Amino acid sequence: MAMPTLLDIAKANGSDALVGLIDETTQAAPEVRTGAARTVRGLSYKTLVRTGLPTVGFRSANAGYAASKGVYENRTYECYLFNPRWECDKAVAMSHEDGMEAFVALEASGIMEAAFQELGSQFYYGTSNDTLGFPGLLAAYDSTNMVVDAGGTTDNVSTSVWAVKFGPRDVQWIYGQDGNLSLSDLIEARLTDADSNPYTGLVQEILMHVGLQVGSTRSIARIKKLTTDSGKGLTDARIASCLALFQTGVKPDVLFMNRRSLEQLRASRTATNATGAPAPMPAEAFGVPILVTDSIVSTETLAS
Repeated sequence: MAMPTLLDIAKANGSDALVGLIDETTQAAPEVRTGAARTVRGLSYKTLVRTGLPTVGFRSANAGYAASKGVYENRTYECYLFNPRWECDKAVAMSHEDGMEAFVALEASGIMEAAFQELGSQFYYGTSNDTLGFPGLLAAYDSTNMVVDAGGTTDNVSTSVWAVKFGPRDVQWIYGQDGNLSLSDLIEARLTDADSNPYTGLVQEILMHVGLQVGSTRSIARIKKLTTDSGKGLTDARIASCLALFQTGVKPDVLFMNRRSLEQLRASRTATNATGAPAPMPAEAFGVPILVTDSIVSTETLAS
């Protein structure tokens, strides 16, 4: 079932110019582009998360059975202020070969792309990426039961693969203030240089409130300590072990990985064509689509 995304929210808010920018600039941030999203009226909301199932079983005749109940906890998800901006010398913009409007459009596209790449990094690393932002998958996943350890031993060359189930009860982006996402009008402003000398500049900014919901610790799984050590890269066997961690009948919607992991997976596959040509770049594993992202780094520490 198709789920609403950030692009759908922007369309619903009726900003044609912003829709075009989002559609263009989220290509490099598949976590943002494809991830399920919802809006909230304010800046936070509470939801009930089940963390354990009740105990059930058979009983003997004329003997009772102790009642039990599921284990729940209230969680509050917050939207954090995200407000990147760009500014430049007006004279520089006016001297652009294709005119000031072309320069402004280029800068607006750049700040949007950088913004979504920043959100992509926050999606995985959370406060390790930016302490003022929302917690990411690294803080939310079950590091005991929902992890496959690839066993890499070289520090700072490690990376991870994330299997994610999106949806209202699983993982989804949350956008506060009814999903208000705005790119401000271009304004002239008094700017100053390093010596506090004034000049006339142009300023534009993005304003949104964004957070991340992980409704169940069983909605995400991680393959960690994937390194360049011999035999410690990504393989189909490790992906299969990761997918086996999900409950029966539950399959993640996507496998997020970086380009190094994708190449390790490709290299681990045997070419099946008659010519013996190299295996093609994988697009899926066991029916789960693969999305490549630059937001997952190859410099993770083994302790993370």
